Amino acid sequence: MLNYQLVLLLLLAWTVFNSFFMPKLKNRSSANKPLVSILIPLRNEARNARSLVQSLIGLSYPNLEFILLDDQSADQTKEILLCETKHDARFTICSGTELPKGWSGKVHACHQLSCMANGDYYLFLDADVRVHKNTIESSLSLMNEKKAAMLSGFPRFPVKHVLEKLLVPMQHFLIYFHLPLFFANYTPMVSASAAHGAFMMFERKAYKQFGGHAAIKDSIVDDVALARTAKKNHHRVLLANVTDFVTCYMYDSNKEVWAGFKKNIFPGFGRSILIVIMFTFFYSVFYIFPLLLAIYGIISLISGEFLLFSFIPLLLIILQKAFIDFRSGQKISLSFAVSFSAAAFLILLYSSMIASFKKSGYSWKGRTYH
Repeated sequence: MLNYQLVLLLLLAWTVFNSFFMPKLKNRSSANKPLVSILIPLRNEARNARSLVQSLIGLSYPNLEFILLDDQSADQTKEILLCETKHDARFTICSGTELPKGWSGKVHACHQLSCMANGDYYLFLDADVRVHKNTIESSLSLMNEKKAAMLSGFPRFPVKHVLEKLLVPMQHFLIYFHLPLFFANYTPMVSASAAHGAFMMFERKAYKQFGGHAAIKDSIVDDVALARTAKKNHHRVLLANVTDFVTCYMYDSNKEVWAGFKKNIFPGFGRSILIVIMFTFFYSVFYIFPLLLAIYGIISLISGEFLLFSFIPLLLIILQKAFIDFRSGQKISLSFAVSFSAAAFLILLYSSMIASFKKSGYSWKGRTYH
């Protein structure tokens, strides 16, 4: 049992150490003011369109163009966009074309946006993102300081639904714990690459050089594919903590949470059965078993026997999750449900894998992905 506790303590120590290699986006000014194109695809985003535009209008950077693409929405997305932006000449609202064979929906929308952009930098955002007013100058300053051609980061995620609380913060957990951030941010190692599609900023020359979204046209997990493609072409990719500047309201229901994660999780693992087996064993042993051990300790306590060792493993994984939640601007109280998050993560992973094997595909916003 002592060895088991030592392993969990090492996992906590590794997480803290690893976090030092993720730079934090801070309030900065940028000496140069190059044109930045903010590019946003929207498909059935009527609930987000108005708040999104208001957030963009609030940006303080002086040299911006906004290109928003309505990707064949079946709701009032385009009408809302036109109404909200009609007095601001920086906005261009356009309609997406039919999805060509062999392309993923969002990738094709972003490709169309890039073809219309005039900026020296491209910033791709999702429609459910809200940005701090100083986001652009701060991002440019960090990119210039680190000589990065691509900047991305996982946003802060406000959560209200049960599955959101269990699964959405796990995105930060996977990055801080599983991704070796030194290799991701300071070496050209392609396998150590990560990005979040809700916030991706590119230097235009680099984006054009490696082929942009056209180079990964059939990818479901487009953000990671772009990061790896950029690295393969000898461009520096930087993953930063952007949670003070970028907020993402990802889902509106438990059903959306399930469908969204199901689409990405198994493809994000490279559709590898071996990785699934390894994750199952690892999370069962180190993140589900501590809860069972603590339950055993409580039962023993009721019978009059206090077994301290039964509670230490659960305390250690709660501390690990709490550290990550603190760094990512999440509610620290969610760390107490870390074992339930691990169990939900595994269930979803297997659901995603089964859907892949059945060739039934993944449904998202009226489209099916395979």
